[in-house]
Amino acid sequence: MLIIPIKEGENIDRPLKRFKRKFDKTGTMRQLRKRQQFIKPSVKNRAKVQKAQYIQGLRDQEEI
Repeated sequence: MLIIPIKEGENIDRPLKRFKRKFDKTGTMRQLRKRQQFIKPSVKNRAKVQKAQYIQGLRDQEEI
């Protein structure tokens, strides 16, 4: 649970901004979105290999 202290006489926008920043850093929304749909391990591995091939191709083009 996130606790954001609010100082006396402080505008509500600043603590709200601090809350949003802390919430983003925890990664809660990313984790929820990831859990909405199950992805098989073989599909994850295939995507990982394809990404590595793509990056390697970019690096090879850069060297030329």
